[in-house]
Amino acid sequence: MRIQRWLQQQQTNITWVTAALIVVGYGARWLGASAWFAPLLAIASVIAVLPIAMHAYQALRVKVISIELLVTLAVIGAFAIGEYNESAIVTFLFLFGNFLEQKTLSKTRESIHQLTEMAPTTATVLQDDGTTASVDVDDVEVGDQVVVKTGAAIPVDGRVVSGTGYADEAAVTGESKAVSKAAGDLVYSGTMLSDGYLQIAAIQVGDDTTFAKIVELVEDAQDTKSHAEKFIDRFAQYYTPAVLVLAALVFIFTRDLKTAITVLVLGCPGALVIGAPVSNVAGIGNGAKRGILVKGGEAMDTFAKVDTFVFDKTGTLTTGKTAVGDVQVYYPDREQLLAYTAALETLSDHPLGRALRQYADAQGVAYQALQPEASQTLKGQGITATIAGHHVCAGNAKLLAAHQVTLSADQKAALDAMQTAGNSLVLVAIDGQVAGFFGIADQIRPDMAAQLAQLRQAGAKHLVMLTGDNQATADRVAQELGIDEVHAELLPEDKVTYVQQFKADGRVVAFVGDGINDSPSLATADIGIAMGSGTDVAIETSDVVLMQSSFAALNHAYRLAKKTVLNTRENVAIAIAVVAFLLIGLIAGFIYMASGMFVHEASILVVIFNAMRLIRFGGQPKAETPTPKQAVQAS
Repeated sequence: MRIQRWLQQQQTNITWVTAALIVVGYGARWLGASAWFAPLLAIASVIAVLPIAMHAYQALRVKVISIELLVTLAVIGAFAIGEYNESAIVTFLFLFGNFLEQKTLSKTRESIHQLTEMAPTTATVLQDDGTTASVDVDDVEVGDQVVVKTGAAIPVDGRVVSGTGYADEAAVTGESKAVSKAAGDLVYSGTMLSDGYLQIAAIQVGDDTTFAKIVELVEDAQDTKSHAEKFIDRFAQYYTPAVLVLAALVFIFTRDLKTAITVLVLGCPGALVIGAPVSNVAGIGNGAKRGILVKGGEAMDTFAKVDTFVFDKTGTLTTGKTAVGDVQVYYPDREQLLAYTAALETLSDHPLGRALRQYADAQGVAYQALQPEASQTLKGQGITATIAGHHVCAGNAKLLAAHQVTLSADQKAALDAMQTAGNSLVLVAIDGQVAGFFGIADQIRPDMAAQLAQLRQAGAKHLVMLTGDNQATADRVAQELGIDEVHAELLPEDKVTYVQQFKADGRVVAFVGDGINDSPSLATADIGIAMGSGTDVAIETSDVVLMQSSFAALNHAYRLAKKTVLNTRENVAIAIAVVAFLLIGLIAGFIYMASGMFVHEASILVVIFNAMRLIRFGGQPKAETPTPKQAVQAS
């Protein structure tokens, strides 16, 4: 075991020593000292074959016939017929191919390396006496307040208590521009404070931070195999023994040991084995640099086949930043209606609920002292609770109907008018009577129509919107964005039913949602895509996480998936074509052991370099730092 570890550690040195011995041997032959040629190349062969033979032995111990076994047998055969130059060149090319392969793969994993380098190791923690102390980041606890100055890495997930600044969040969200931070804003571990000073209350620390989960997710994803890789693994289990049998048959029928050994060398499926994994790793690494987390090669493969995109509306197609624009009051005391409604909505983090609370705050209504009791949240309907002795309901028409609250003709007319105007509605009833309607407008994301058009150009054939909002609002959004199909006033389980129906119709379905309310649909779809800033549910439930919550990222991810799968197929085709060429060349007599091994190793490099093109796919994202003038204006 100790020898095996030493050989692995010294493999690069062994490669260069072998190369030096081959150069000296051929140099001696050229200078007329031919007696040194065979001994030097024999020594080079023995040195080079040691790590290869050790790998072959370890594989045989677990009943695997590996490519290293083919090379080892080829070297033994070469020694048997005295072809030391062939064995030396074969082993050197094999080791050199492994060296270049590892170097190239390390470049494709650079995204992880860059992420881990960003992970802070220490944190400046504010002490009880007002002083600060530098502590190991693993010793920071939830609730501690940490201080971050310009140029430093933020060590925890937390909320800004005081101070202002600009944070470079590219490593977490993929956002190229520095993001302004002030009191109340969330910040993430691993991001850099490019300008300013922040005092942060820790919410998540250590391995629980968003940054730590992203690193773990990307590492796991790059080790998760695609369908192509799984097929190749199964193929290799039968292919390698078949090459051994073929070589044995060639020797039996031709009695030509050199030809049989050449079959062993040329039959090594190196390019085929490495082609798919390197494409997978490079594609996932490309996405990680842009805040696009794809959970492995299988997810990438399925994503590339998606033809139907199903979208949630609020927070996905729209910004989720809503505001109350129209109010109809049927309660005697308008201020009391607002107070009861805002107090009830403190139980919800829904965008409509936040808009109602913000509206009450703007109107100067005091509701914070009101405590909702016996509350109940009804999925797809709304919330009920008892407040100051009154039974209050806030939600949609289904909620009021469930509580036997009826609307008059005038109220229905007012409701229809608000819906026609494109408002999302919150209906409020107090003690079984209609108390008021709130019309809330949600803004469509900028350039959304153009982004959806690009999604179609990339291969999307059917765009669907599923929402719990009213039909009139949904129709207006769908018409403006060019959505093919829209279904409104749905419960979460209704959305799942539609997704299941699309799959039953033979479509490959991607569901795009916020990763929280839509988790059942995300899990049901062939591919779940979470538009969220790294929430736990988004990372755990979906197959693809868009940390930046942008449709530009969605378009890039979709095109990247298709490009990665195409790149994998290209590599497989190259590998098969090379094997066919070598076999034809062997039969025709213009391919020999050394030349065949050279072509074989060259094919490995070709598929690796082909996969490396994925790293640059879509261009290199550039971070932007605010100018001093912008920083002053923001603060």
